[in-house]
Amino acid sequence: MLLLPPPFTLTLTVSLSLSRSRSALKTLSSFLVSTKPFSSKNPNLTMSKPPSAFDALMSNARAAASKKKPQSSSPNKRKTLDSNPPQNPKTAKIPNSSPPGNAVSDAKPEESSGTKQVKENGNCAQDPKLSGSEKKTKVISVEERVAQLKSKMPELKKKAGDFDPRSVASWGKGERVPFMFLCLVFDMISNESGRILITDIVCNMLRTVMVTTPDDLVPIVYLSANRIAPAHEGLELGIGDASIIKALAEAFGRTEVQVKKQYQVLGDLGLVAKASRSSQSMMRKPDALTVTKVFNTFQLIAKAVKIVKQAYSLLPVYDKIVPALLSGGVWNLPKTCNFTPGVPVGPMLAKPTKTVQEIVRKFQDSEFTCEYKYDGERAQIHYMDNGSVEIYSRNAERNTGKFPDVVIAVSRLKKSSVRSFVLDCELVAYNREKQIILPFQTLSTRARKNVDVSDIKVDVCIFAFDMLYLNGQPLLQEELKVRREHLYGSFEEEAGFFQFATAITSNDLDEIQKFQDSAVNASCEGLIIKTLTKDATYEPAKRSLNWLKLKKDYMDNLGDSLDLVPIAAFYGRGKRTGFYGAFLLACYDSNNEEFQSICKIGTGFSEEVLEKCSTNLTSKVIPEPKSYYRYADSMNPDVWFEPAEVWEVKAADLTISPVHRAAVGIVDPDKGISLRFPRLMRVREDKKPEEATSSEQVAEMYNSQKHNHPNDQDDDEDD
Repeated sequence: MLLLPPPFTLTLTVSLSLSRSRSALKTLSSFLVSTKPFSSKNPNLTMSKPPSAFDALMSNARAAASKKKPQSSSPNKRKTLDSNPPQNPKTAKIPNSSPPGNAVSDAKPEESSGTKQVKENGNCAQDPKLSGSEKKTKVISVEERVAQLKSKMPELKKKAGDFDPRSVASWGKGERVPFMFLCLVFDMISNESGRILITDIVCNMLRTVMVTTPDDLVPIVYLSANRIAPAHEGLELGIGDASIIKALAEAFGRTEVQVKKQYQVLGDLGLVAKASRSSQSMMRKPDALTVTKVFNTFQLIAKAVKIVKQAYSLLPVYDKIVPALLSGGVWNLPKTCNFTPGVPVGPMLAKPTKTVQEIVRKFQDSEFTCEYKYDGERAQIHYMDNGSVEIYSRNAERNTGKFPDVVIAVSRLKKSSVRSFVLDCELVAYNREKQIILPFQTLSTRARKNVDVSDIKVDVCIFAFDMLYLNGQPLLQEELKVRREHLYGSFEEEAGFFQFATAITSNDLDEIQKFQDSAVNASCEGLIIKTLTKDATYEPAKRSLNWLKLKKDYMDNLGDSLDLVPIAAFYGRGKRTGFYGAFLLACYDSNNEEFQSICKIGTGFSEEVLEKCSTNLTSKVIPEPKSYYRYADSMNPDVWFEPAEVWEVKAADLTISPVHRAAVGIVDPDKGISLRFPRLMRVREDKKPEEATSSEQVAEMYNSQKHNHPNDQDDDEDD
């Protein structure tokens, strides 16, 4: 019977955010095809589960997997940072990961083998062969332990079928995973450029932890994702390069100028700190693969990927998903990980369209609605049973302190029958005296944190357009028509404070065009068009064809604006001397997890904006381009940047380019796509680099543009 190996389920979760390590879901199939080493009868999969030391940092992280009976602690165990002393591990089986309905024999637990118990304060180990008074203490220096661990690290590069999770661990079962182990893994990854090999390393690292100390999986996942908590909790270290440089200078008796100079040479503050302180064969030949086995395995993988992605979209919290995977397996995730008030989901997004005719053509067999597209800040408002309110941005950041007036408004204008809800809406700057919408630039002048209601100078109006949760019931799987009825029945409107998005339901071209004009005249960007009944569920964090957006700007050749990442710059001349005169922008290819150059931009900047952009990016300069940057060899920028900012850019149109690499291989096998006459619109502070316009979107925009050129011959159907 075919089983999904437990490392697969966990690696799926990690891969959702390990884009900066360039580990991708698609490469995982390489170790999944041969499943013999991971069968439920494999004794290597028996693991210990001691209490987690990470509880001190995140009290709720292990709530779903901490119901274990305490046992007496061993005097030889390593000291940890737990508030409770460590306890003897209790051997347990990996949960059944097979799909429901498959009969799978249980794995037999393996007895815990004798391991060296290392005291953290003394680095001592006892010889397990000796007993009683004959036991001798062997002192192991830190250098010896590090050397021992380093010698084993190459094992992580093996393919999954050749790798023994016990071969790398220099610590015993139940002992905390040494941070050095994770550091060495990260160092190994930084020296590799192959995505498949990096995936093997990450997967084998996770398997090693699962065999020795599964309770350390949650912190390792967070650290691998460069996080310490879910985004909505707002817990960040807040330590930048400047703080580290100052600390290094003070710690090693150097000047900050010296540290910065060495940083420019080495390109890594870790290397600066370091400089400042001066193959296993298979035991048996596996069974030959068959087409059916490979096909069924791929189907199983596809189903599991879909389940994990869906679970993460509904509950993007590692603290919940990782324990659920360990305790119930991937197939039970839909039962154990659900949409929960207080945990924001990614907003559903719309795809651009350019004409009313295209809207009617795409939705000709469906009932659809048209809503004003407001030019404000997307918000998800959560009202809990206890009366507390949280407001989240489209990037899952907590914005409650920024909008205390919104908290008051939703609490006051909800109907008495409403006990809890999650609202999808747009917060828009509003002049209540004149009853008009104000530009987005006005909204951006509001303070960002700890706003007092009495100090608010820019009022906002809540324009609500969707209801995701009501009185304990998730509504994501309900059609929009039903969700809208719940929305209308749950609030009282008050002009300038809380209003429902202006909408019509019509398939008449002239009526929709007039509605578009009225939206623009009302200071809106245009229209959002949504299906009401057919394929009308809410799809978190997905850009769906069931939602289309039509903006006035789309009547131009190009259509939608693009969100691009500055990856390099060229020094300015003349009036721009002292600043960067032009920037190299890139889109993001999520399949290959790389940034692909799409254009140089030097227009659309006022002197003030140019100075600000140059200043912000100066701290992001790196000595050489990242291995996951794609650009032409003929491109020679003066400086390269870390991918850090997202810029919204408009252009005249898109064209095939022999120089730029955006969407290379999609529209043309050897050439990419570039922008003609790009101009900067604004900096998107609400987006991360990995959320930039994708290469697939660039290709779609290019093809859509071709459809509007009557002389083009290959007028393929736009799907």
